[in-house]
Amino acid sequence: MPDATNLLDLNYIASRLEGLEETIISKLIDRAQFCVNEICYEAGKSGFTGEPSRSLFDLRMHYHEQMDALFGRFCAPEERPFTRNLPEPQREVVLLETKLQIDDLESVNFAGPIRTQYRKLIKQICRPGDDGQYGSSVEHDVYAIQAISRRIHYGAFYIAECKFRGDPDTYRSAIDARDIEKIEKMVTRKEVEDRIIDRVCQKTRETQKGVNREIRQVIEPDVIVQFYRDTVIPLTKQGEIVYLLHRRKTDDPSEPITRTTWKFKW
Repeated sequence: MPDATNLLDLNYIASRLEGLEETIISKLIDRAQFCVNEICYEAGKSGFTGEPSRSLFDLRMHYHEQMDALFGRFCAPEERPFTRNLPEPQREVVLLETKLQIDDLESVNFAGPIRTQYRKLIKQICRPGDDGQYGSSVEHDVYAIQAISRRIHYGAFYIAECKFRGDPDTYRSAIDARDIEKIEKMVTRKEVEDRIIDRVCQKTRETQKGVNREIRQVIEPDVIVQFYRDTVIPLTKQGEIVYLLHRRKTDDPSEPITRTTWKFKW
């Protein structure tokens, strides 16, 4: 169990992100055992009476996150919901002090682009067509997309704060100037990104090693590598930038942050 001190230790953060790689790969493999089942994502075709505007996926996510909210899941910074107007937690949630210096966690919420890119990924990892397994498909969708979201937002919050503390004067100067290009260069670590890509490729291959391809759908490592390269890593960095732009000017919790409207390129 970590203490509040090592929550902002870069090695600890890296180990958490590495662990989430295995979770994401596992959840995507589970989803890949079913066809694309496009009807799951079509509004008004959920099979629910009185739901003309939501898909089966939308409804599964809605009810799943309602339960998550009641249990306090979204009290954790990295757990950013896809659903709005969720209920308050009905249990006492005790979290370690995060040391994050941001007043509104929802300032960093990439649910929209995560959902968009996940839907594209489904067509790459699943067999085309319809196998009728709609309930199982959206169940695994929710588990997979939440794991992806957790990884992106955890990296965005904690890596950004850790990097800021490593060179606060330089970061403050760039933030005050709203120099997004400079901030992006500062948060980019190409050598780290390359190691992540290599590791994800190896893990995807090893996880499926020896499976019977006649009864199991196998995900090609290149597909997951491309998803990490084009979605997970860029969104994590965009999240870091948003966090830094919304960070308090001081580490004093009473210091109000300056709200900034900034649209990322996606």
